[in-house]
Amino acid sequence: MHPLIALITILTVLLMFATAFMVGRARGKFGIKAPATTGHEGFERAFRVQMNTQESALMFLPALWAAAAFGAAWLSAAFGAAWLLGRIWYAVAYANPAGNRGPGFLIGMIALLALIVQALWGIAWTFVLA
Repeated sequence: MHPLIALITILTVLLMFATAFMVGRARGKFGIKAPATTGHEGFERAFRVQMNTQESALMFLPALWAAAAFGAAWLSAAFGAAWLLGRIWYAVAYANPAGNRGPGFLIGMIALLALIVQALWGIAWTFVLA
């Protein structure tokens, strides 16, 4: 059982919920009727934040749990927290037309790569020790 990993997972789910809420709010604000995914730039930004967050979370969550299962859970949680903070930075910056989403994206990608390396390292050691 990894309570810190579970916490990062639930916070990631809340981030995805928040981005979905932002899309719904932008639909109302800019008059974009479902199922349209284009229209006002403000809506499109909110929509891309949601989709990019989901795409990234699809890679992040299994990497987080694999890294925790085959490595140090505290280290996985630290990388997970970094990913989460990077994605929040990315989302806030992307939603702002003048925002620079690059740093948030980079933090998230580095944290994701660290989790993948940690998971692969731990998995490899299970084969060496077997």
